[in-house]
Amino acid sequence: MDTPPNADAKERQTSYGAPHGSDPQRPVHGGHPPARRRSLVLRLIVTIIVLGLLGVALYGFNTFKNKAISDYFANNKPPPTPVAVAEASVRNVAKYLTSIGTLAASRQVVVAPEVAGRVLQIPFESGARVKAGDPLVQLNDATEQAELLALKAQARLAELNLDRARDLRRSQATPQSSVDQYQAQLDEINANIKRNQATIAQKLIKAPFEGELGIRQVNVGDYVSPGATLVTLTDLSRLYVNFTLPEQTLNALSIGQKVLINSDAVTGRDFEAQITTIEPQVSAETRSIKVQATMDNTARLLRPGMFANVRVVLPPVANALTVPETAVDYTVYGDSVFVVGSEKTQDGKDQLVANRRPVKVGDRAENQVEIREGLKPGERVVISGQLKLSNGAAVSLAESNPLVPPSTLPKN
Repeated sequence: MDTPPNADAKERQTSYGAPHGSDPQRPVHGGHPPARRRSLVLRLIVTIIVLGLLGVALYGFNTFKNKAISDYFANNKPPPTPVAVAEASVRNVAKYLTSIGTLAASRQVVVAPEVAGRVLQIPFESGARVKAGDPLVQLNDATEQAELLALKAQARLAELNLDRARDLRRSQATPQSSVDQYQAQLDEINANIKRNQATIAQKLIKAPFEGELGIRQVNVGDYVSPGATLVTLTDLSRLYVNFTLPEQTLNALSIGQKVLINSDAVTGRDFEAQITTIEPQVSAETRSIKVQATMDNTARLLRPGMFANVRVVLPPVANALTVPETAVDYTVYGDSVFVVGSEKTQDGKDQLVANRRPVKVGDRAENQVEIREGLKPGERVVISGQLKLSNGAAVSLAESNPLVPPSTLPKN
């Protein structure tokens, strides 16, 4: 029996369109049943509400915390920082050309023999002060003294022979050549005497000038060669100061110009000198000028070879604004100072505050710094205590400056 084509299509639709055991007449849907969908929506709403409540609570907690912190810091401000201050004042500022120099003796020699010999006497002590011509070392000159006696005897005989030849010449009993021969012999002997006396003098070594001796380098009995070091002799009454300056300073230098010198060996004191020599040539390697100043050292406080800080005195700058050197804060970002002023607080009271202000500095001298820009006369600047300050920090005036040492110290 033939099956209608529509019947096969209905059977396929029935087998594939609905699950087994279901009503073939019930409509088919692709999602969850309505009851389950309503449950998911309800859960989503509850989750959103809970998250919203948590967000509100967190926001309220942060707001409360920030307000509490603000109230704490507002009611617990640190006390004002004690600082020492000084006023910017107008004064004449000394100007200098600074350099590093070396001290040298005006006269210094190494005492050495001109001839060889054995040391016979040393009539000095190490470190003694001697005058010009004082004997220092006596070398053995016995041989030269004996030769001198022999030469003097030969000279007397030559004089007698010369006198006889002259008498005979007057009577025409001898030729003039005999007189000339005896005269030449006498002159030669006298020359040998002078040479021998010079050798004897060289073996007595004397001080060439007044000064102070160093450490003795020989002992009695030593055999010394020409040029061997016996002792050093230094004149400490006057010293030279050798230093260099840039070529740009040439027009500011002149002979007789005052120079101030200080050394680490003698702290807290300046020594005066005067420029005595300016090198006529500029060094091609360093583009600098060699300068020499001369100073009096009769007190003998300084020694040759010492390091020296040199300041060539220039005409001072009049009416310059200055502050103590400790007031300036030098950084890679620029120089600045803390200026102390009065401001009103929230409760209407006056409060001292320190504000950082950039400045342009000039020359420094005598623990003062020239301020060319950034300050006005009379303004107060902090000179100690800056390390604890920030811009706008409250300050109080200290009773004393901790950077100034006390005048007297307690005795143990």
